[in-house]
Amino acid sequence: MNFDLKTLDLRTVAAEKCDQLVVLVGEDFVPGDDPLARLIAQALKNKDLETKPGKSLALYQPPGMAARRLLLVGAGPGDARAVRQALAAIAPAFRSPGVKRVVVCFAGGVTASAVSAVVQGIAQARYVYTLTKPKAETSELTRVVLGVPEPKAVAPAFETSQAVALGVELAREWGNRPANHATPSMLAEAAKALAKHPNVQCKVMGPAEVERLGMGAFLAVARGSAEPLRFIELRYTGAARGQAPLVLVGKGITFDTGGISIKPASEMDEMKFDMCGAASVLGVFRALAQLQPTINVVGLIPTCENMPDGRAVKPGDVVTSMSGQTIEVLNTDAEGRLVLCDALSYSKRHKPQAIVDIATLTGACVIALGGVRSGLFASNDALGEALLAAGEASGDLAWRMPLDDEYAEGLKSNFADLGNVGGRPAGSVTAAKFLQAFVGDVPWAHLDIAGTAWKGGAAKGATGRPVALLTHWLLARAEAQAATSQKATPARNKAAPRKVRTSRPGA
Repeated sequence: MNFDLKTLDLRTVAAEKCDQLVVLVGEDFVPGDDPLARLIAQALKNKDLETKPGKSLALYQPPGMAARRLLLVGAGPGDARAVRQALAAIAPAFRSPGVKRVVVCFAGGVTASAVSAVVQGIAQARYVYTLTKPKAETSELTRVVLGVPEPKAVAPAFETSQAVALGVELAREWGNRPANHATPSMLAEAAKALAKHPNVQCKVMGPAEVERLGMGAFLAVARGSAEPLRFIELRYTGAARGQAPLVLVGKGITFDTGGISIKPASEMDEMKFDMCGAASVLGVFRALAQLQPTINVVGLIPTCENMPDGRAVKPGDVVTSMSGQTIEVLNTDAEGRLVLCDALSYSKRHKPQAIVDIATLTGACVIALGGVRSGLFASNDALGEALLAAGEASGDLAWRMPLDDEYAEGLKSNFADLGNVGGRPAGSVTAAKFLQAFVGDVPWAHLDIAGTAWKGGAAKGATGRPVALLTHWLLARAEAQAATSQKATPARNKAAPRKVRTSRPGA
């Protein structure tokens, strides 16, 4: 699907030929003397339309309009949140038969964040999972024109939102695939496909390489499955090679039975979503490939299945992690932290600026925060605040959780350096404390996305979160680093004038 940004207002958009014209009517709408503005004013006056987000009025071939269908939609205050609500309410309209070209216009003020919400909202509404459901009704929509008074002012947000939409769609697609269509090997192939883009490289390691690295915790989880593990390493090199990277680590359990500590049968099918952390890393790299920011990023994905066969790790077993720390496996269903701890140890080889891991880690986080905000744990306040800000800017929300040292008391073991669970109280916090034991002094954050990575019930499916949050965070870091570099350049030139090369214009 293609998005275009075009200079349009209520007067000029009436002449746009399209299958559907969507006009977002905010509380700041001011009636004008053009036909479309008068129509909106009349609908509001007669209470056939409300500006409350999601309220809509559909018209077919209205006089004076080139559009075949006109959909007036309330957009409340016109901010990103209200626009997302408005588009979610009319999502079926973007999948209607015969709707191939859509024009979206604002009847009121336009902000960059609202423009982003339109792009991502339509992309989300258009997405339909089809891999194992080929007869699913798909959208015919191929082009969306977004009309704004001043395209230049919102162009950066428009470009970013398209890239984020691509990343979210990739993450949703892999999250939605059944486990037999998303094995560790298949996930590795998806990562390799990303290496076709400029500045993206991919390396995939198998069981032998992982064993040589001493990743005993990761190996222990994978032992019970017939599917071989894969350790995926993605690199995006958009800055100088000497610049320290930011590292993303995504949990990639392609199916989680719980192992010997087997899960209840009810809703166990949803454990195919246990690799959504890995899927989000793939999605972020798709966005980076599109945007090509000046930054270096490493993506690590430890991926395997957690199965209960005769070779599977048992409760009470003690395994040795890559860090050398021993772990008593008190519960084999706490496997995500076992694969992540070895990946976190490995990540330090890159001498990163910061590490962020993303995992569907604990049911306790679902109880604490539901499906609205992801749980955010950070060892560094600046990093934590930056990630929170990125969540607010992107609408992919998170909430800061505690990391007091006292929470680690429950991880003590009589038979190993630490146990892999700390009991029911504060389960999401003790899981984070476990991971923190493997990162050392590197600024680190953990996103527990167990409540936000997918939805259950009638709307069952992956959400693609937190691709938007992470992409916005990385872009902000790229901008900050560029600004720092520009400030430092004159000082260096002044200190070492003989190293400065000059040339005539055109030389």
